[in-house]
Amino acid sequence: MIPNSYNSFADIDHQLKILSLEKQIYKQRIKLSLNSSKNSFTATNIKTEFKGLLQERLLMFLKNYLFQKLKGHKEDDIL
Repeated sequence: MIPNSYNSFADIDHQLKILSLEKQIYKQRIKLSLNSSKNSFTATNIKTEFKGLLQERLLMFLKNYLFQKLKGHKEDDIL
């Protein structure tokens, strides 16, 4: 933090008020962020996220399984 030079007590009071308001703003931002985080952990959201993850994994498994099967059939055709 850069030290300020003040010409009067009014300047100091003004700066203290600004700092106090900034502190309040930061506290409110933290509270808002925490509330958003709490809301994202509802049962419905967790279920939706889990369902999406499960679908993604299942599709990846099926893709790899089919790729291996097709790859295996091509080698059988060559032999």
